[in-house]
Order: sequence, then structure tokens, then C-alpha cells
Amino acid sequence: MESAEAVWSCPFDFAEGLDFDPLLLRLLEERPVARIEMPYGEGTAWLVTRYEDVRTVTTDRRFSRNAVTGRDFPRMTPEPIVQSEAINLMDPPASSRLRSLVSKGFAAPHIARMRVRTERVVDELFTAMADSDGPDLFAHLAAPLPLHTICEVLDIPERDRHRLRGNALTMMNVRADNREAAVRAKAELRGYFTELTAQRRREPGEDLISSLAAARDGEDLLDDQELAVMAMVLLITGQDTTTYEIANLCYLLLTRDDLLARLREHPELLPKALPEMLRWIPFRKGVGIPRVATEDVELGGVTIRAGEVVHVSYLTANRDAGKFPCPHEVDLERPSVPHMTFGWGAHHCLGAPLAEMELLVALQALLARFPGLRLAVPAGDVRWNTTSIWRHPLALPVRW
Repeated sequence: MESAEAVWSCPFDFAEGLDFDPLLLRLLEERPVARIEMPYGEGTAWLVTRYEDVRTVTTDRRFSRNAVTGRDFPRMTPEPIVQSEAINLMDPPASSRLRSLVSKGFAAPHIARMRVRTERVVDELFTAMADSDGPDLFAHLAAPLPLHTICEVLDIPERDRHRLRGNALTMMNVRADNREAAVRAKAELRGYFTELTAQRRREPGEDLISSLAAARDGEDLLDDQELAVMAMVLLITGQDTTTYEIANLCYLLLTRDDLLARLREHPELLPKALPEMLRWIPFRKGVGIPRVATEDVELGGVTIRAGEVVHVSYLTANRDAGKFPCPHEVDLERPSVPHMTFGWGAHHCLGAPLAEMELLVALQALLARFPGLRLAVPAGDVRWNTTSIWRHPLALPVRW
């Protein structure tokens, strides 16, 4: 087994439309377990790119998320985004307790109630877009819908929403001169949710924070710190990722006449087509939160030593030809194979049911309400985000 590898320099700054990052593709094909260096953090890390290997790292107890706590691990942002007490830095069985409690807030009856509210909001947003002199799917749909939905779910006052979103965006910025601002943004968010969750404990309502505060697993409850961090994580993950995926999905359909025509002709395909489009879209740049090997592990012909940092790429796992035949094609009727856009294993996104519901509601309404929808500019003129970890268009001007 190999224990030493050439180090690949991985800035992961590729942001050209929905084209797949050529560096990630090369790693998947040539070096599926590679040693890499990244823009921030100390030392090097391993990057695992194949579907089955990613599944191993994300489910095998010999790889620990919690072990990265306090380490200056290789990463894409100047300041680590993750909170040290957050569920996404916990390992089973500690994370299992929190996941059990939090998942109650995303149970099917809750999602069904949220769907009714989401349909109403989408209708209002499209009415405003139809009356606008400059209809833009990013400004009129992608940006406001997830923020409105998650803030409604958490019952965050309207006056606070713009500031909270600004703090979340600051934390995702990859520029080196953003470190101090990111530290302040994280502290402000932490302070805000510490105060808000304490208030909800005293005066519970019908929102998700109040539900989480009361959720029990036997006699177990979330403590105050866990509740504050979880609410903060829900705000960040519940609006940013869904905003960018709505924009990416719209761009994909508006630049692929074949896909758009098929879904317009057969809208009943959309629930099955959505997972395939989510699999195909490179929804972010690079990688996220790594793990640490707690003992020597042989993986993909390489020996990963105890204490070494290991990143996984859900993007490449979604394009692994060993799992998805013709992986670079969008096959709206592809046989169902679980994609990794929402993660895997103990850190699969708890809010995935909410995100999937929002995406489906938005696309169904879009196809029904604007049958002649098209981009108002050439696809090559659409500008893309280059400053954060997310891949998405900055604007999507349309006409119909």
C-alpha cells in the first residue's frame, strides 16, 4: 500500500457556469485518493472522490468529524465556518441523540404544513415578478424564497432577516482579507441565536425553535447551547444552499431546451427528475468539513495514517461512472440511485426534506405559470459567483 503521494494544489476556485471543475474530474479519474493542499489551514489532507470510498469515509467510525475540533485543518475559507459545538462536528453516538431530536422538526406532517405556506409565498413572489420591469429569477425567487421560508419556520422577525443573511454570506466568503469580518459575523450570529433561543424557551410559540426546545428523546432535551447552535446552523443551511440550488436548477432548465421541453410536456416527471438534476449540478466549489482518521486505514490503494485529515467530495461521488452510467449526462428517467448532494451517513442534511419540498414547489409553479419562460440574455452573459464556496448565477434575467 502507498503511504506517500505527490501533493496536489487545490484552490477549488473554478466557477464557470455549471461546468464541472476539471481539477476535481482529473482527481476522480487519475487519483481517487489524493493528498492535497488548500488555500487555508495547516499541512495537507487526503481527498477521497469515488462514491464507494466517500460512503466509507462518511460511515466508518474510524473517521471522526469531532477530531477536527480545534485544529487548523486545510480548508477553503480563512475562518472555519463550522461551530465547534455544532452537530456537524459530532460523531455517533453523540450526534445520533441530536439528530433524533432535530429530525422531529422535519417530520412529514411538519413538511406538509410548510408546503402550504411555501406555495403561498411562491405565488406571491411570482406575482411580484410578473409585475416587475426587470424580472429576475434570482432576485424574485431564488434569493427571497428560502430565506422567507426558513425565517418563517424559525419565526425570525422581519427586521432581523437582512442582517442575519449578511452575516451568513460573510462567513462563506473565501477571500483572505475577510477573516476578521468572518469572525465577527460568526460571533454576532452566535449571540443573536443564544438570546433568541433563550426567549423561546421562556415563551414558546409554534415555530421550529420552540418545537426543538420541547423535543424529547425519552427524558432527553437539547441543552441551551445545543439549541442556539442548531438554530444558527438551520438558518445558514436552510437558506443559502436552497437559494443557490433554485438558481442553478433554473439556469440548467433555461439553457437546456430538451430538458425544459420534456418537463413542460410531462410535468409529472418532475419529482423523479429533481434528484437527477441535483446529482448533476456542481452545487458548490471544492469540499466542506473534513474528518480525521483515528487509526491507520487502507482506502483505494492508499494507507491513510491515524491523525491525518480526510476530505470527501460529494461532487465527484455524484459523477462516479461506477455508480452512475454516463454520469455527465442529465437523464430525467435515470433509475433511482441515492445522490450525495445532501451529504451522506451521520451528516446527511437534516433539512433535506424541507429543501426538496421548496425546490419542487418552486419548479412546479414556474413551469405552470410561465410556459414561455426564457433567459433575457445570452447564457454566456450570465455572471457567476466567484467570492464564496457556492456555485450559482448572480442574476437570471428572464422574459416570457
